[in-house]
Amino acid sequence: MNEELTVLSLGGGVNSTALLVGLIEKNRAPDLILFADTGAEHNRTYIHLNELDDWLSRKGRDPIVRVNNAAREGFVHKSLEDECLNNKTLPSLAFGFKGCSVKWKRQPMDRFVKMWKPAIKKWKSGGRVTRLIGIDAGERHRGKIPDDKKYVYQFPLIEWNWGRAECVEAIRNAGIQVPGKSACWFCPASKKAEIIDLANNHPDLFERAVAMEQNAKEDLKTVKGLARNYSWQEIVEADRQQLKMPFFTNLQEPCMCFDGDD
Repeated sequence: MNEELTVLSLGGGVNSTALLVGLIEKNRAPDLILFADTGAEHNRTYIHLNELDDWLSRKGRDPIVRVNNAAREGFVHKSLEDECLNNKTLPSLAFGFKGCSVKWKRQPMDRFVKMWKPAIKKWKSGGRVTRLIGIDAGERHRGKIPDDKKYVYQFPLIEWNWGRAECVEAIRNAGIQVPGKSACWFCPASKKAEIIDLANNHPDLFERAVAMEQNAKEDLKTVKGLARNYSWQEIVEADRQQLKMPFFTNLQEPCMCFDGDD
């Protein structure tokens, strides 16, 4: 019998956490749980990952495998922040592209699975590895199945008809703290409220984001900063002066990082 070999791409947010919980509770535990670390995640994400590892241990399961692009041989950047500073640029999402997600999320996971012995064995036998993606039932339009010779893609949350509310309920029922948004603390898709919150509650991180903008300033041609039409420094200064900034809708878009999450 050709048994299924499954890999869960864990983003660290609500959807992928609920997916992990549901799979364990339904006796469909994944063979491998991967989290791609950009080196610039919010501290709350690292705390959440540690909580999930503790929960998995109590369930008798293996911990999350954390992969990082910085571990790649010959790669000189220690984190996504480090890469931006070294190259005097901003994350590609600030320019409307998704290279930061591909390089720091998808590629490290792909490289790990490519070298993972169970996957190699599966492919040699002519089979495919099943990737479990955390897209909930409220976003069925994102559940597209690509044509892939090595992988089969499944969307269990859609299969279970779990929307956002069901995902939150499943996490709470498992005794796990519902996680906050999983993203880099300088993500160009941050909403205005998130930028201001960072400045007020994590001024050290906000200053590092401003330093990134200043470091890239001379080479910026099509954008003004992390918020494309505005720099984060302008946004916070305007808020503190109680000024309204027009055309601010670009901050409402999700970063859409490839990590199996929302």
